Amino acid sequence: MREQMTVPAASGDHLPDLGTIRSNIGGWAHLSVVQYFVAESAVIEAWRGPEPYDRRTGFISDLGALKCGLYEHRDVCSPLHSLMNASFVVQGLALLFGALLLSSALLCIAARPGVRILEGAGYRKAWPTAVAVRVLTGISGLGTVVVGFVPEDLGSPFHFVGALMFFIGGAFALVLLGVLWLPHTPMSWFILVCGTLTLGALVVGGLTRMDVPEPGTLERLMGYPVTIGFSAAGLVVAQRVRDVRRTARLAKR
Repeated sequence: MREQMTVPAASGDHLPDLGTIRSNIGGWAHLSVVQYFVAESAVIEAWRGPEPYDRRTGFISDLGALKCGLYEHRDVCSPLHSLMNASFVVQGLALLFGALLLSSALLCIAARPGVRILEGAGYRKAWPTAVAVRVLTGISGLGTVVVGFVPEDLGSPFHFVGALMFFIGGAFALVLLGVLWLPHTPMSWFILVCGTLTLGALVVGGLTRMDVPEPGTLERLMGYPVTIGFSAAGLVVAQRVRDVRRTARLAKR
């Protein structure tokens, strides 16, 4: 029999078939955000500023600056800025796709291998958290898209707003998802740590206004854990979907 999880009618909803193409695409969409690290490395290699780009002191957004020159007392020159900004947009779209395709019901049970039925009370308790995860993930993804379309040197406040949407939305989404999955998979701890690390870095950045010896390191402590955490979440979902599809194939033989 095809593995499926349902909720009693009293809950007013039915959990989806985890073997669907929608669930598969959603999981891989989250996992695909790791492309960012490849793009960033390539853009850094092409850097043509007066000084070599240093991840410890260079801001991430400098890699997407459109023009070579002085920007906020920093000499920036990123010939592959188009690649960096495209990577931001792709990453944001991946998060948006994940938020849209991975339903709240699926997130409630994605980390519960081998469980066929989620009791109504348990589902009602988990569902609001799963909804919040989806909304915050969508906010994070939208913010990244804005960052890609509005580079820092355009002088628009939307770039800063987009970055905050990515950091804050992503951090809280990961914290909530880690808590939601905490009883069911060791990966939940990793996801929870990623979200907490970003929140901690955000607090430090806000209190210091990024005036620290290594602002690039601090900014990456805000951004990297979000990307890595969502990739880990995508891996959990993709593995569960794979297992369910495999079970379905074996059942048909």
